[in-house]
Amino acid sequence: MSEHPDYARKSSSSSLSSTVQETEDDVTIGSLLAEASKNNERTLGKRLSHLDSIPHTPRVNGKIPDVDNATLDHERLLERLKAYGLAELQVEGDGNCQFRALADQIFRNPDYHKHVRKAVEKQLKQFRKYYEGYVPMDYKAYLKSMKRSGEWGDHLTLQAAADRFGAKICLLTSFRETCFIEIVPRDQHPTRELWLSFWSEVHYNSLYAVDDLPTRVNKRKHWLF
Repeated sequence: MSEHPDYARKSSSSSLSSTVQETEDDVTIGSLLAEASKNNERTLGKRLSHLDSIPHTPRVNGKIPDVDNATLDHERLLERLKAYGLAELQVEGDGNCQFRALADQIFRNPDYHKHVRKAVEKQLKQFRKYYEGYVPMDYKAYLKSMKRSGEWGDHLTLQAAADRFGAKICLLTSFRETCFIEIVPRDQHPTRELWLSFWSEVHYNSLYAVDDLPTRVNKRKHWLF
């Protein structure tokens, strides 16, 4: 009789497969970042340096606004975009919009959203002590849900993305009281800025100066309200 039952061998094989997959994911993300770093990064920071930001507190998603409030929020966001000479690169509203917008900013391709989600999920898992206090539910259940494609990102995943990629994430929002939010990486100096628009609790898009807006054709329809 074998000293190790079949389930032990299967478990070992599964663990090895998982480790290999994580290593391959890291290599893929690393190569994408290296390629992206070759591109000229145009910052909006100087253009919007006069805006006051508020301290960022990581949190999970709030209640989705009703149609009337959502419409007012969207109009407010559009007015701010126009006032500051900004434009949105529209990304698909399939539940992955935050990760698509981040992927566009990081890799200049929203289709790399799966790589961004994987990196964020890994950050949340590896450094649990930094994030679990902001999650008002079982943390493992939160991680499991956030791992799924289509699960909406929140302000905690934005913090994890800032930490993982060493980036300052700048949000132009539709909040009535808050126009601008900066999310800075923990215990490190940011090496890049990522600019997103945030239609409160509804949708994220990638943000550019009007004259720098790239022309990209998405495979599917972008978010339409």
